[in-house]
Amino acid sequence: MRIDIGGVPSGRVRFAASPLAELTAMLHVLAEPGHHPQLAGWAGDVWAGLRPELAERLREAEFLWRSSRADFLVPARPRPTLAEELDDVDRIDDETYVTAALVTTCGSNRVRFGSPSPLADAAARERALDLAQARGALQEAFAERLLADPAAVRARVRHTLEACAEAFFDAAWTGAAAQLATDLRLKNDLLKRQGVGAALASVSGAVALGPDGASIVVDKLQDNATTAQGAGVTFLPSVFGRPHLVAVHAPGWQPVVQYPVAEPSPAQPVPLETVTLRLEALAHPVRLRLLRTLARGPHTTGELAHAWELSAPEVSRHLAVLRRAGLLTASRQGRYVRYSVNVPDLTALGADLLAAVLR
Repeated sequence: MRIDIGGVPSGRVRFAASPLAELTAMLHVLAEPGHHPQLAGWAGDVWAGLRPELAERLREAEFLWRSSRADFLVPARPRPTLAEELDDVDRIDDETYVTAALVTTCGSNRVRFGSPSPLADAAARERALDLAQARGALQEAFAERLLADPAAVRARVRHTLEACAEAFFDAAWTGAAAQLATDLRLKNDLLKRQGVGAALASVSGAVALGPDGASIVVDKLQDNATTAQGAGVTFLPSVFGRPHLVAVHAPGWQPVVQYPVAEPSPAQPVPLETVTLRLEALAHPVRLRLLRTLARGPHTTGELAHAWELSAPEVSRHLAVLRRAGLLTASRQGRYVRYSVNVPDLTALGADLLAAVLR
């Protein structure tokens, strides 16, 4: 996707935090927890604590954020509070709001409703209802209500989002906001000191300044183009949006990109030599057996030799290989040395390996 920024002052490429965009990222996690295994526990806890009425409301409108986001849920002009951003949504005219909602309800970013809109034109209305019906009964019912009484549906959506704030968003936002603030300091410092290209490079490997310096290229499975014109382009960091890049690009909307804040990483990346050493250490079946025993608790060399009917010197040689690879820790208790599995480093090699060792 290409965003034309030719002639846009550098100050119009902005980085800011949006409570509303982060709330809808959370709602996406609740609707599609399989996309976010690291947040599965959080999602399960939230669903378990929701009042039945709110849970039902989230299900009836989940297509507004499940596979894509309604554009009005990703603000180009973020405000400090969710209430202020919802006030801005209320100021959007019905035609714009309804069209944006129908794009997500009808299930494809390629759906377009031109002029006259489904609110004013019977043929466009029937097309919208047909597309919504093809997506499912919930989508059809939502589209019918939206086209019959936009004001009532808009009020219901706002009330639902406000109820989410009380139920789970306010608590989650406290922690997320601190991470977003840290990321924004980095991005804005890069923007100020090194320019747009450096700031974009720090967003994601999928976002870059075009070779001509007059466009931003977002590597997504879509082929679209939009222009920032005089309004500029907004980048919104997200904690709950990882790993997704969400891009607002529809005609008439200011371009917005919501990007995932980088996951915490070790201060020093593990060298390739260390990874190779660990994989070679695990390639021997005896060492894997020893690891499975040690995963149950600390053992001495003698205990391991007895468990697997091996000689003590043979076990010592295998333990030495595992220790050099950083996969074991040793602790002395009197005249005994007990060995334990270094679970964090073993986990870093892969979930399947850890499961094989632990089961």
